[in-house]
Amino acid sequence: MRKKKQRKDRHPVKTNRKSELMYSKQKRMASEILNCGLTRVKVKPGKELEEALTRGDIRGLIENGTIYTVPKKGTSRWHARILLKQKKKKRRRGEGKLKGRLGTRFPKKGEWMKTVRALRKLLKELKENKQIEKNVYKKLYYQVKGGMFRNKKHMLYYLKEHKLLLGKKPVAKKKPKQETVAAKPKTEAPEQEKISNEKTEDNVRNEKDKIG
Repeated sequence: MRKKKQRKDRHPVKTNRKSELMYSKQKRMASEILNCGLTRVKVKPGKELEEALTRGDIRGLIENGTIYTVPKKGTSRWHARILLKQKKKKRRRGEGKLKGRLGTRFPKKGEWMKTVRALRKLLKELKENKQIEKNVYKKLYYQVKGGMFRNKKHMLYYLKEHKLLLGKKPVAKKKPKQETVAAKPKTEAPEQEKISNEKTEDNVRNEKDKIG
């Protein structure tokens, strides 16, 4: 029987075992002070570290920067932020991104509610404007519930065909126009009137003199 060869790791993790054993006590105390795990605590080797035995010494080394912590590893949000920016521009919404059946994006019940509410609102307006009788309103209300009409246009066409409308077709409300102020007629100044009157009197006198 051939012996199986032991598989070696392609990318072995390089660790300095001697430094870990030498400064294990200092690292443990530092992890308790910094409130983090041992793997996150890193050390710059030197004589100060070897001589450090108490917690006070380690606090001093933390302030100096000989003992420091590495930030936690985590997934970055860089790619996710770029995707969100593109989605705000209404991109990435093609057929490949759709999931589920036809009724998942906008369900059937949502469509039903949208149509029924619009039809009932129109019926109410017709009733308030007295364009429909009460018995006709009641009949149409139940027909809407049964799903007889596709939309508002369809219902108005049905009313016209059966001659159930009493008045005109409901017109959409228009915005009131702003009233324009009429311009005042220009009045001549009193001085100009006096001058004009004087000129007319002089002309009359001249004409009389010519005749005489």
